[in-house]
Amino acid sequence: MKLQEHAEPRADSANSASIALPSAYRSGPFAFARKAWVIAEWEARKIRHDFTDLITRAVQPLLWLLVFGETFTRIRAIPTGNVSYLSFLAPGILAQSVLFISIFAGIAIIWERDLGVIHKFLASPTPRVSLVVGKGLASGIRALPQAVVIYIVALLLGAHLQTNPLCILGVLVMAVLGAACFSTFSLIIACLLKTRDRVMGIGQVLTMPLFFASNAIYPISIMPDWLQLIAKVNPLTYMVGALRTLMLATTTDYSSLFLDFGVLLGATIVLVAIGAALYPRIVQ
Repeated sequence: MKLQEHAEPRADSANSASIALPSAYRSGPFAFARKAWVIAEWEARKIRHDFTDLITRAVQPLLWLLVFGETFTRIRAIPTGNVSYLSFLAPGILAQSVLFISIFAGIAIIWERDLGVIHKFLASPTPRVSLVVGKGLASGIRALPQAVVIYIVALLLGAHLQTNPLCILGVLVMAVLGAACFSTFSLIIACLLKTRDRVMGIGQVLTMPLFFASNAIYPISIMPDWLQLIAKVNPLTYMVGALRTLMLATTTDYSSLFLDFGVLLGATIVLVAIGAALYPRIVQ
């Protein structure tokens, strides 16, 4: 009897708390954003328990800047106009880091399925789109420390980058958007293939073509014609273009940002819609 007496007030207080919330926050875009953020925040908590993951992921892009960037800056083998190759390369390496973080995000989905977490998500009233967007935002949160580290290291190496707070904020926004785009693509692959080994294999196959078939380490103008066509439909190209516009200190024309941001946002929306439709298949 005592247990029941203590349990009833808790239920009543929970109901009164839910009733006290404005209806706009329990449905519509506010509820969608809140549920997506809960998923993202749940994923981001994992970072606090394993900082070594962030450190090890930062090693490869730093090697690209220190070895590849410094060497090609000296030999001037790649034409970059009045911009040093190191400055030209820094946005591309930042995009590469975001790509490598995100393209294997689908493996975590399979782990969650094996642990029964996905079943609980699907049994909840949370919209599938919120689940997918939340996963994309979580990858974006993971990419932010990498963006900060690469930006600081590039400045220390002598790259001429923007220090305008608005431009830096734009760089962080593009990093989150790019991470959401490629992690959602990885989620779609995971929903179709359903095994960790297959997702890992496809991720390894895709990362290098996506990276080298973009303007990350050389201008599109020096590519062969067939590769230029591929680069123009590669979302990473538009992410690099936006980052380069925002990061380079010599930038005076920001009009290309609208195209770069629009293409990347459009690709992300399409991938989120596909991912939301395929998400239940991960448990089938």
